[in-house]
Amino acid sequence: MRARLLTLRELIFEVAAETQGVGALEEVLKWGEPAYLTSETKSGSTLRIAWKKSQPDRYSMFFICTTNLIETFRSLFPHDFEYEGNRAIHFKTDAALPEDSIRFCIAAALTYRLPAAKSKHPHRAASEA
Repeated sequence: MRARLLTLRELIFEVAAETQGVGALEEVLKWGEPAYLTSETKSGSTLRIAWKKSQPDRYSMFFICTTNLIETFRSLFPHDFEYEGNRAIHFKTDAALPEDSIRFCIAAALTYRLPAAKSKHPHRAASEA
């Protein structure tokens, strides 16, 4: 499981470095879990990754539930992830990580507060009105 979570961590840092406007990430613990913040630019929404003993066959990426990110991901990638409400996407431990889809999700979260992101994610403007 450690290797899977480290893979997600590596993807988060790679996507941040490749995505204009994100800047350096701050890695912190929130609720005892690794979390990634765009503290330098304030461009995005916090991402968190975790594995729970109560669900040993999956690991997860969590998003701030007051965003429309999960709604957007669900509409774009209905079969790539298992979703939990408006807060998480789950990955099965025995399945390959859908890397292209997860890269999109990470970039969307890390740029959520940028003006250009509003036009890329039309559901966001409607949910904030």
